[in-house]
Amino acid sequence: MTIFNLGSINLDHFYEVPHLPAPGETLLATAHHTGLGGKGANQSVAAALAGAPVVHIGAVGPEGAWAVKRLQAFNVNVDSIIEVEAPTAHAIINVDPHGENAIVVFPGANMKQSLTRLEAALSVAQSGDVLLLQNETNLAYEAASLARSKGVTVAYSAAPFNADATEKLLPLTDVLILNRVELEQLTEATGRTENALGPATTVITEGAKGGRAITASGEQRYPAFPVQAVDTTGAGDTHAGYLAAALHEGQSLTDALRFASAASALQVTKKGTAEAIPSRAEVDAFLKNQPAT
Repeated sequence: MTIFNLGSINLDHFYEVPHLPAPGETLLATAHHTGLGGKGANQSVAAALAGAPVVHIGAVGPEGAWAVKRLQAFNVNVDSIIEVEAPTAHAIINVDPHGENAIVVFPGANMKQSLTRLEAALSVAQSGDVLLLQNETNLAYEAASLARSKGVTVAYSAAPFNADATEKLLPLTDVLILNRVELEQLTEATGRTENALGPATTVITEGAKGGRAITASGEQRYPAFPVQAVDTTGAGDTHAGYLAAALHEGQSLTDALRFASAASALQVTKKGTAEAIPSRAEVDAFLKNQPAT
């Protein structure tokens, strides 16, 4: 069984700043570094590090070979990543001393996905597989429709939030993943309550408070783990990738949520996005030292 991910691939530019800039304010950054990022790439790396077989479906520009090689180094299958005539996407990420961030993304090649390559990649998908989606590429609806026709579980991160795209994907989604702000935006846009959004499982991440999951059986909370945050960029992606991998391998929802929460807790203790995602061994060792819930 396989996790397929139609996902973004970015070059992340990190700027450490004394505080997040206000409108009209110019700041001098105290440090700068780059790395692999994008919600899609981060989720693929997280799922692969958790032990799942992952096929990434994506696009880069002519200068994006480095990103493909980096994904491959994380044991992600990159055969379905294409090169297009558009710049590889990039993100400008400002990070303050508390680890909070402000991000601007240029989507570039992420919005140039090929329907032909998508169909070819998913031609081998079958029941028991998982498809990961986010709002950083085109063809998400087509991918979800095709996956559902094959009995593939669709796990969708509704970010960056887009009301039209999200509402269109809800009927095709099995596991909806979003944060508190995105939940508020979604319920306002749709006029539905959080219990009536449609997917069988809705996971709401709440940062340092942990989070909760809503299913037909009711609501269950899951814990956050206290850590010293250095950079919160990519925490949600780590959570989503680890959650997908855990559900894919047959963990209960309760165990999968705890597993994903531990992974995201470890991820924020390091600088960066994909490069900061912990290994399965690190997460398992961390959980052994945590009290049972």
